[in-house]
Amino acid sequence: MATIRTYPWTRHFLGSPTGHVVHLRRGRVAHEGVGQAFWFRPTTSVLSEVPVDDQELPVFFHAVTADHQDVTVQAGVTYRFADPVTVSQRLDFAVDPGSGETSTAGRDQVTSIVGRLAQSRAADALAAMPLADALTAGVPRVRDVLAEALTTDPRLAATGIAVIGVQVLAVRPEKDVERALQTPARERVQAEADRATYERRALAVERERAIAENELASTIELATRRERLVAQEGANARREAEEKAAAALVDARATAERAQLATDAKAEQVRVVGAAEAAAEQARMDVWASAGQGTLLALAVREAAGSLPDVQNLTITPDLLTGVLGSLLGATAGTTGKAA
Repeated sequence: MATIRTYPWTRHFLGSPTGHVVHLRRGRVAHEGVGQAFWFRPTTSVLSEVPVDDQELPVFFHAVTADHQDVTVQAGVTYRFADPVTVSQRLDFAVDPGSGETSTAGRDQVTSIVGRLAQSRAADALAAMPLADALTAGVPRVRDVLAEALTTDPRLAATGIAVIGVQVLAVRPEKDVERALQTPARERVQAEADRATYERRALAVERERAIAENELASTIELATRRERLVAQEGANARREAEEKAAAALVDARATAERAQLATDAKAEQVRVVGAAEAAAEQARMDVWASAGQGTLLALAVREAAGSLPDVQNLTITPDLLTGVLGSLLGATAGTTGKAA
């Protein structure tokens, strides 16, 4: 948008980088171009500013297909003012010398021209197509028709308008028809979704069953292993008990054999000692048998003396001494006589 500064009896115009200004002074071009800056008098000047950047024009209209169905076309047209001078002469882009605002009548004229031309050509294209084809192939078909028609239209070229591109966003039927057409697709989508849901559920059930079977198999395997372990432990305990019993039996037999050997040795020792004592006793008896009465008496007294308690005082009477001496002397005499 241009900027106009007001001074006494004159004005100063400062253009924009996207606006092509045409300054007419008394019907002749005084200034022309983009980004112009100049002084002018409002009483003798006429200003027009034509935008030179790309313009976007939305187009929205209705059309009827070959099977008499109403459709709505939503499109967009990108255009540019290729000849700003011609545009300023054919369309109203006048600039208010006081405020600097550009008239909107020129844009309204472009909207009307391009919109009617696009609607006319699109309606002709859709009128030859049934609704099904219009919904499936209508967008590229209408886009091609509009692009060819708008770029080659002689009126637009004479006005200085160049169409750069055409975009067709949608070709849609009425809401009731659209819902009716969407129902089979929606049902198919719903059926597919239900089928996918059932498959997921079946897969989940199958996985749960597999998990349960694995758990059961694991439980059975653990029980089997535990049974084997218990049997092995029982066998080990039984083997250990048998080995302990065998060891105890061997130990008992060894103990019994040692006791028997000790008993036999002790019995043999007792027998030998008894035999020795018997032999000694027999020898003593033989000696005693050959000894005299006095000797035996003396031995008897000695043996008795060994068995008697301690004697502090011993009283020997003459009678006892006479008898003992007589015995001793008689024994001595007898021994001497035998010797002689």
